Amino acid sequence: MFQEDGSSSVTSSPLQMFPMMSPYPWLKELKPEERGLYLIHLLVTCANHVATGSFENANIALDQISHLASPDGDTMQRIASYFSEALADRILRTWPGVYKAFRSTRLSIFTEQILVRKMFFEFLPFMKVAFVITNQAIVEAMEGEKMVHVIDLNAAEPAQWCALIQDLSARPEGPPHLRITGIHQQKEVLEQMAHVLIEEAEKLDIPFQFNPVVSKLENLDFEKLRVKTGEALAISSIRQLHSLLASDSELRKKSLPIPMNAAGVHLQRVHQMNQSTLQELLEKDMVNSCSPSNDSTSSSPLSSTPSSNMDSFLNALWGLSPKVMVVTEQDSDHNAMSLMERLSESLYFYAALFDSLESTLPRTSLERLRMEKMLGEEITNIIACEGLERKERHEKLEKWAQRFDFAGFANVPLSYYAMLQAKKLLQGYNCDGYKIKEENGCVVICWQDRPLFAVSAWRFRR
Repeated sequence: MFQEDGSSSVTSSPLQMFPMMSPYPWLKELKPEERGLYLIHLLVTCANHVATGSFENANIALDQISHLASPDGDTMQRIASYFSEALADRILRTWPGVYKAFRSTRLSIFTEQILVRKMFFEFLPFMKVAFVITNQAIVEAMEGEKMVHVIDLNAAEPAQWCALIQDLSARPEGPPHLRITGIHQQKEVLEQMAHVLIEEAEKLDIPFQFNPVVSKLENLDFEKLRVKTGEALAISSIRQLHSLLASDSELRKKSLPIPMNAAGVHLQRVHQMNQSTLQELLEKDMVNSCSPSNDSTSSSPLSSTPSSNMDSFLNALWGLSPKVMVVTEQDSDHNAMSLMERLSESLYFYAALFDSLESTLPRTSLERLRMEKMLGEEITNIIACEGLERKERHEKLEKWAQRFDFAGFANVPLSYYAMLQAKKLLQGYNCDGYKIKEENGCVVICWQDRPLFAVSAWRFRR
């Protein structure tokens, strides 16, 4: 894309038609569609330079991006801001001293994270759909059971279990004795959840116990779950399991670049474009600009290096003999070894999420800015981090299905009634962009035609 001296290559890049100088006055003349396509090119170009260690050329691309991107602009400008920040973060990590000093005064406020996740739950339907489907699968699996134990692997949102308590109270045979074990690393979160759920259970006269377990998922002591003989067990995991996919061997892997197509997209193509959405920009540009690299793990059914954390964790869950285990995960492959593949896949995924926010909240909304910042932190983890530090290792539904099958779980097809409830919930948003589809007994939640989250149910198999 760029030559080592910083000049552009006439044969390999659409960037040759633009002068490489500051302050790039010609950038202001680009129309929104042209700007969006060019930002994609700059991000891909910058990532390619970062992957090959050509930081001077990466800096040139980042400088141009800074003149086009904006965290409060249109969808492409916003997403470019967060991806360029992630690429810059990756560069800084090559100088550990500089990186640590630069971030030494940054504080991660946990209460802010919880608040923003609640906003994500309230404004967008994705997690509500996951909760509805999860609860319906649990209710169906627990029919006739008198002692029900639910383990929540990330007990942060009491609304899900308030709804389950209400559903169980309406059973024709009467409510069961319900025990919920909530796992979270913050004691205060669990105390708040206990207060809300105990109050709801008392109001509906349901025998109820709450068992708080303060722990990170990777450090979980399964003895503290206190699973008892005679109780029917359900497990709920919402956007949690992917964090366990990191393994020690990842520390030794290195990203390799994806070669840019010499035929690149030229300015003539830019002027011919009539795309109106970021998804269309990505479809037009990324497919023609990138080809898969040979070092990717995404081409294989499962990651080429098995994660002992994940294997042991699933084995432990299997040992609990759950009657049903409902799992919601991001339905996208962000766990490739190659930086370029992760960039391509995550651009598609977060483009759809940012588009859904664009349709939901005005550009000046502070709630939207805070949610996008949360998503930006995920982007940074996917793009900038490696090894055990890279927690956002999202994978496709088919990989999870194979992993669960290998661990001794059998798929439980989600019911027609669960699908019906999910569709009814989406209809309440009066937006055609939200869609759900059935896939091999599982439910995939989409924005337009882009899969974003997958919900699947499993049971203990002897």
